[in-house]
Amino acid sequence: MTDQIEQDDNGVGIVKTHHFTFDRLALENGDIFGPITIAYETYGTLNKEKSNAILVLHALTGDAHLAGIHEGQNNTGWWDSMVGPGRAFDTNKYFIICSNVLGGCKGSTGPSSINPETGNPYALDFPLISIWDIVDAQKLLIDHLGIEKLLSVVGGSMGGMQTLAWLVKYSDRICSAIPIATSTKHSPQQIAFNEVGRQAVMADSHWKSGHYYGGPFPDKGLAVARMIGHITYMSDLSMVEKFGRRKTNDAQPFKFTADFEVEGYLRYRGDNFVKRFDANSYLYITKAMDNFDAAHGRPLQEVFEQIKAKLLVISFKSDWLYPAYQSREIVRALKLVGTDVTYCEVDSTYGHDAFLLEIHEETHLIGHFLKKIFMDHEGTDGYAI
Repeated sequence: MTDQIEQDDNGVGIVKTHHFTFDRLALENGDIFGPITIAYETYGTLNKEKSNAILVLHALTGDAHLAGIHEGQNNTGWWDSMVGPGRAFDTNKYFIICSNVLGGCKGSTGPSSINPETGNPYALDFPLISIWDIVDAQKLLIDHLGIEKLLSVVGGSMGGMQTLAWLVKYSDRICSAIPIATSTKHSPQQIAFNEVGRQAVMADSHWKSGHYYGGPFPDKGLAVARMIGHITYMSDLSMVEKFGRRKTNDAQPFKFTADFEVEGYLRYRGDNFVKRFDANSYLYITKAMDNFDAAHGRPLQEVFEQIKAKLLVISFKSDWLYPAYQSREIVRALKLVGTDVTYCEVDSTYGHDAFLLEIHEETHLIGHFLKKIFMDHEGTDGYAI
């Protein structure tokens, strides 16, 4: 099974997005919601035993387009340099799956989708969802693909939260996991940054309590939310190296224009973000992140006791949004219950963005880890790869 149309030494080439629709999903809050469509892409070939599948999970503003390009476009996937022949996620060996999350706006059912009961977008009639609901929808997709056990589940940031949810809820369905730059639950500071972003969206006069579809979108509020978020993704040192205090050529003294390069950069990021993301999806997904607690209020080691998968946990020294101590807490709890876990703290200056930018280091770490998992399971207990 493959969704690739073209492949070369430079990557996976041209790919296409697929959609899987199911009738209903029992949400964590007790509601029954549906129908639901999940957008997904795959790379590589699923082997006869359906035993070489890896699920890669995206962060807050990501989508199913992990790698390659879509026909007629030039937008490469968000982790393109990690996927392809000979890369960390080697498509000569593995079958890679990436889906857009429930609540998203890039092909999966979310607030901007049409409510079949009204014929209008759901807007705030969309139910409050959780990371657990997102993972339950992914599990149904994996069932649909006929895959009984995933070789690995991998994700950074919010993708790391989903990875932890898979470990806790569906540990019998995965052989290994790689949570990157993430936490088992948000700290007050992490919640605070998300709340400021949400308030920026809701303060926009065009938000209209979420019912802005068909009219002007709350672009200014969403752009400000993205600017706030992007500051937290970088480190102080990376900002100094990238921008310093350099001013733009058209700086106008004593005017409230983007005089400094960093100001222009943040405005550029905000303006581009509103072209590809829905404001209500931003509200719903950030709230799901804030509400997530992998342990459900219990000691971590209690919920980790039943985990049999092998883990590689990665963090970055300059990441102050998801600081390394949160990853070390995960590792400590896993070691207390005897789980096979390897921890790597990468010395990077990129801040939280490092999980998308430290390609060489992550290729080395992830590539070797997956190779070992691949070899450990090959031909054992009927699990032939």
